Amino acid sequence: MASAKKPFGHQISLFSQSGGALRMSEALRLGINRKTLYSMRDAGVVEPLSRGLFRLASLEPLGNPDFVTVAARVPQGVICLIAALAYHELTTQVPHAIDLALERGSRKSRIDYPPTRFYWFSGPAFHEGIETHKIDGVSVRIYSPEKTVADCFRYRNKIGMDVVLEALRLWRQRRPKKLDVLLRYARVRRVEKLIHPYLEGTT
Repeated sequence: MASAKKPFGHQISLFSQSGGALRMSEALRLGINRKTLYSMRDAGVVEPLSRGLFRLASLEPLGNPDFVTVAARVPQGVICLIAALAYHELTTQVPHAIDLALERGSRKSRIDYPPTRFYWFSGPAFHEGIETHKIDGVSVRIYSPEKTVADCFRYRNKIGMDVVLEALRLWRQRRPKKLDVLLRYARVRRVEKLIHPYLEGTT
């Protein structure tokens, strides 16, 4: 007697080929219709991460679900400011929202969860210093430590100078320090004169 065909086998394979998670629009493009997707959800085959984003339920629990969710929902965005500081271990702050940079002129995406703060950067301020990290199998764009410190000086009135100075202090403890890189991004963000007094004695 022939074995029963595994339910949703083809659809599960499409999810797996995409790293285990798909947005609704991606699923539709791959030929998984809404009714099938919701049936997979109701059967416990996939689980919703946020509005319009689904992940295979059989995968290991996410280590950083907030980053993964935001990166999947807004792949053109870049994790920045306090959220990026936290990733790079340059703050003792616990982010209450994900800070996300978008290129000026981009439309803000609707994200029900996690809480997300959007910032619009333009030109080199947006495009320079982007690193791509694999987190739970998903490519997440995050600004480098040096670019993040420079961005924080730029947004010091929004995030608080105490947070900025703590980040710089923790960065200065790193070996090796990329002082030339930090100063280059400080020039890009037009905070070079502001940051210089705090760098006296840095080697």
